[in-house]
Amino acid sequence: MWKTSDAEELYLLDSWGEDYFQVNRKGYVTVHPKQEKHGIELVDIIESLKAKKLDFPVLLRFPQILQSRLRSINEAFANAINDNQFNGCYQGVFPFKVNQQKDVVTALMDYGKPHKLGLEVGSKSELLTALSFTMSDDALLVCNGFKDESYLRLAMASDEMVNIVIVIDEIGEVNRIIKMAKVMRIKPTLGLRIKLSIRGSGKWAATAGEHAKFGLTTPEIIHTIDTLREAGMLDSLKMLHFHVGSQITDIKRVQDAIKEGARVYSKLRRMKIKLQYLNIGGGLGVDYDGSRTPSDASMNYTLQEYANTVVYNVKDVCEREDVQHPTIVSESGRALVSFHSLLLFDVLGKIPEHYSPKDIEVTGDDSHIVQELYSCWMDIKSKNYLEYYHDAVHYKDELGILFNLGHLSLEQKAKGETLFWDICHKVIRFSRSEEEPPEEIEQLFKHIARKYICNFSLFQSAPDIWGIRQLFPIFPIQRLNEEPQCHAHIADVTCDSMGIISKYVDIKDVKDTLEIHNIKEDEEYVLAMALIGAYQDTLGDVHNLFGAVNEAHIIIGKADDWHIKRTIKGDDVRSVVSYMRYSPDSIIKSIELKLEGLVKDRVLTKKSANRIEDQFKSTLDEYTYLE
Repeated sequence: MWKTSDAEELYLLDSWGEDYFQVNRKGYVTVHPKQEKHGIELVDIIESLKAKKLDFPVLLRFPQILQSRLRSINEAFANAINDNQFNGCYQGVFPFKVNQQKDVVTALMDYGKPHKLGLEVGSKSELLTALSFTMSDDALLVCNGFKDESYLRLAMASDEMVNIVIVIDEIGEVNRIIKMAKVMRIKPTLGLRIKLSIRGSGKWAATAGEHAKFGLTTPEIIHTIDTLREAGMLDSLKMLHFHVGSQITDIKRVQDAIKEGARVYSKLRRMKIKLQYLNIGGGLGVDYDGSRTPSDASMNYTLQEYANTVVYNVKDVCEREDVQHPTIVSESGRALVSFHSLLLFDVLGKIPEHYSPKDIEVTGDDSHIVQELYSCWMDIKSKNYLEYYHDAVHYKDELGILFNLGHLSLEQKAKGETLFWDICHKVIRFSRSEEEPPEEIEQLFKHIARKYICNFSLFQSAPDIWGIRQLFPIFPIQRLNEEPQCHAHIADVTCDSMGIISKYVDIKDVKDTLEIHNIKEDEEYVLAMALIGAYQDTLGDVHNLFGAVNEAHIIIGKADDWHIKRTIKGDDVRSVVSYMRYSPDSIIKSIELKLEGLVKDRVLTKKSANRIEDQFKSTLDEYTYLE
């Protein structure tokens, strides 16, 4: 008796979804950008996009989820500040590198004004772009990254426009900053990034600690303070900054890092350095698999627990050191934007399974190995399936040996392999009756799972799956009132063997396959990939020249009131070849010359050449993905 609640449990929507994604009684996935009861069916959005000629794959953005995440993070810190009677306040800054899309940053800045949300940048290109956004008067613009004179000049020239903080990330920047400040006759607001002994946890743990790429060691901190004092710029130092990883999975690591960072802040305050801000960096996790564990794809704490841990430990250390409570600044980009976007892609088909042996006729003229496999195939039952499987594996090995020695025809090898693979499918069916099938059968299950070809590029839309084996929730958006019967591997449309997803989220552990339904002939079966709003837009590449996907921004009102605020066409072929510095006009000109030569040599008629040329020209304006 399959229920939609079973589907929510299977795909963990009620665990990682934070009430943004649910399944309704009809078996459709609904999205709730305001975390309210009313939501909209994703299939309804798809129908509206079809009317606008927007094909799969398509990226949906829900700007209101950005507003919801901003509110949740600021409310969590407000609660922690109130409960702990903390005398400072909280301000967030959004790291520009996490998602540089203009629409995303614009929405964040608009929704973030009541919360004094600022920006963090790491290059002069990001800084120049960030300066074009309108922020609240109290918002911060934090400059990180390696800085040359051009970067510093731009930052200092912007001092009167925004509350800009230039963070010293490495010791060599100190003298450049002092020199530039004197030349420009500006007294900049400075920050100091430090290396903590504490490292984060999860995939990004190695980016922090004493051997981190950025930050100053304790001796370098003292040297920097002395240098600034000698230059008469010590009072410019207003921020202490540290960072212990992009996704901290264990709250104990958060606690240890905050204690150490707050201790350094307090010691500097006691040295009469008037620091105002304690920037704790990023690290607030996203629970990609819904397990609430310290696994790489999750974290063992809630948002409120994170805020409580930060505020309590900063207050505790400051009061023990008898120094003023700071303004706590965080750069929680991943937690802000991961939820807001959703990739939808259709299943194009499956890589054909092995042929069925039903039509195979085995006689006494066949090889003895083929006859043995045929006997296994005929006689295998639930009570003997493991023994017969072992026999079949042995015969399969012998089949290959005989063929390689030239003692077996190609037809005999094909017949034997067909029998073997169907035996494997029977083994899987028989093993399902057991609570704990043998490990070798679990491995077999993984190997014979169907591969479904889906209309998207892993390298463009979810490069972290390929690059760092990141997990993202994937689920069908329809038929969730039916129990899925198939176990699948999801493969993209690139001609790259790495373009396949081999691990999927699970409440206990990662799993090797994704449960989907038997897809009916001519059925449009759509899968969704969630939590891809952080980094994926920026890191995606044009592997195989598959470009950016179609995009739609969705706004939901009351009851059934929702609308598509904006659509953005994905890259066409003309765009992606231009990225690689090919000139589309030059390509066409080259093809025209070749066609003219073929017409001249009477290989083609003029009419055929014109038809081919028209086809080339029309292809340049087509979507890079499959139709």
